Amino acid sequence: MREFGFELALCGALEGDERLVSRQLGGHVHGRRILDTVVVAGDIPARAAITSERIPTAAIESDVGTGRARYWKDAFDCHPDRAERAVELAVERGFFERERRGGRTYVRQTARYPDWVDRVTAIENKPDLDRPGELEAQLRTDVSLALADEVVLATADYVTRAHLNRIPDAVGVWRFDPDSGEREVVREPEPLPTDGPGIERIEGHPGRTDVRPVTAPEIASARTRLAERAYAKGWRTFDYPACAQCSPDDDGLPYCAWKGRPVRASEECGAACGGYEASDPPPVDTDTLRASRSPWEPEPDGYRRRQSGLDRFR
Repeated sequence: MREFGFELALCGALEGDERLVSRQLGGHVHGRRILDTVVVAGDIPARAAITSERIPTAAIESDVGTGRARYWKDAFDCHPDRAERAVELAVERGFFERERRGGRTYVRQTARYPDWVDRVTAIENKPDLDRPGELEAQLRTDVSLALADEVVLATADYVTRAHLNRIPDAVGVWRFDPDSGEREVVREPEPLPTDGPGIERIEGHPGRTDVRPVTAPEIASARTRLAERAYAKGWRTFDYPACAQCSPDDDGLPYCAWKGRPVRASEECGAACGGYEASDPPPVDTDTLRASRSPWEPEPDGYRRRQSGLDRFR
């Protein structure tokens, strides 16, 4: 199975009542690193009660509280444009409420932001270990940065001692069968020190690797951003092929009956495919499917208060 189908099958197998699963998320601070799969465990119902959408990190880290409303410019320690955008999104998504006083905008939180993240697992998907690519460098970056609490390599291959010797000791290894959904833990991951500083690989050159120190506050902020994006995005972010051969399975994977596997519509479907039969994409309600299989809540009641004079000048 190609990496795309392997990744989707793993996401479907990991999804459950006590954790969130997302994919293709930025796992970096200063550099550029995309994490294949991210699993977040914790008090997800507390987070789900606020909004189904991403809350801006700047709004979470601001000095806006649930008590007396504050003048928005005094509550942010970042560029004014970023602060203004964070206020707009936080209000739109029900995390802030605002009012006008004397021509100024004041904001307060509708609810305290919960300390809801207990564990973040970053998973690198490599079904074929005979084509490792940048695997070792990517995993070393994840371990030295310590943005996630644990890092795992997922593969469909038989894992040899030689394979294990080529990756950091702290990285766990899973052998996953995308057809059956069975997962074997070859090696448990070691917990990473996410509450301290880290080292981030920025760029590799022949004979030299550029790195950059990352402070503990920067890691904490990046973890918040990662968890928020995972909560809002989920993993069913693909398009379904406009083809009669597309028959989604119970997890919503875009399974192609002609190819006998899940397919990426943007790369593998169309008139050039021998099995192509033009049709409307299958009507899959991915939000309803996600809500039924995880603690994500698509339409929470929220905490927005409706008070006299509030929100009149939006």
